[in-house]
Amino acid sequence: MSSSLFSQMLPRDQTGDGNLSSVVEFVLLGFSDLPNFQGLLFGIFFLVYIFILTGNGLIIIITRVDSVLQTPIYFFLANFSSLEICYMSVTLPRILVNLWTQDRSISMLGCATQMCFFLMLGATECFLLAVMAYNRYVAICNPLHYPLVMNHKTCIQLAAGAWLSGIPVQIGQTCQVFSLPFCGFNQINHFFCDIPPLIKLACGDTSLNEMCVYVVAILFAMIPFLHILGSYVKIISTILKLPSARGRSKTFSTCSSHLMVVLLFFVSATITYLRPKSSHSAGPDKLLSLFYTIVTPMFNPMIYSLRNKDVIAALKKLLLKKTV
Repeated sequence: MSSSLFSQMLPRDQTGDGNLSSVVEFVLLGFSDLPNFQGLLFGIFFLVYIFILTGNGLIIIITRVDSVLQTPIYFFLANFSSLEICYMSVTLPRILVNLWTQDRSISMLGCATQMCFFLMLGATECFLLAVMAYNRYVAICNPLHYPLVMNHKTCIQLAAGAWLSGIPVQIGQTCQVFSLPFCGFNQINHFFCDIPPLIKLACGDTSLNEMCVYVVAILFAMIPFLHILGSYVKIISTILKLPSARGRSKTFSTCSSHLMVVLLFFVSATITYLRPKSSHSAGPDKLLSLFYTIVTPMFNPMIYSLRNKDVIAALKKLLLKKTV
């Protein structure tokens, strides 16, 4: 994504009577309403970031070096771990800098860039979770056809589709938001540049922008979510037919943990983007955003990979080899 594209779309500085914005930078208020907890928040977010980088980094490494993990499920897990690192790196470093320096200003171009990458990677996460649910459905419900259906070429195509599908739409949505006039007030009561708080800052009619947000949220969140729910309904119905009670219990435990994280991510994101502008308020918005930006990415390595016996065995093998 070139910065010149955003530079052409962003409102230029104007102090006359025109309808363009005089805003050239924004201020991310973040957690400034908790002045006595800035150091504590910095420590918590720093540890969370290190945990996410370490956990997902280990998953990427072991799925590359261990021959046992050269299967479709771990191919998608490696993609998912790479995505989580990128997704968190769009917002968390800026949060840490703001907490450490107390300088909360961000240029309009920087804000547009952050929002665009956040939206693109968020769309990728929705699609990749749907692909992973489909992979699990085929593995459990059609195990005999699994090697044929989920061959190497299909896996690459599904992963590439998940990564690339949201790019043109989210670039367009970002340019649309930042072509709005921002009339003087530049304080974003949020910890990163997101669509709802930015639309609240805009002056003039934003109904078209809100409509576009709803449409994109339905396409990129609701449809993948319904696909995931459908896949898990079929998976659970297949599990119920298993003859072994132990096998049912084990598979139920795995699926329920996956579904819990998926629900947390999609429900919080859907509520954020499908609510009308008038019902948005800073406190609930920040809390909901914490769930889909920080909480679920923090739990994903544990839920999807680090509870898996094959992953744990590969990790032990890797650490033992390094120690020797």
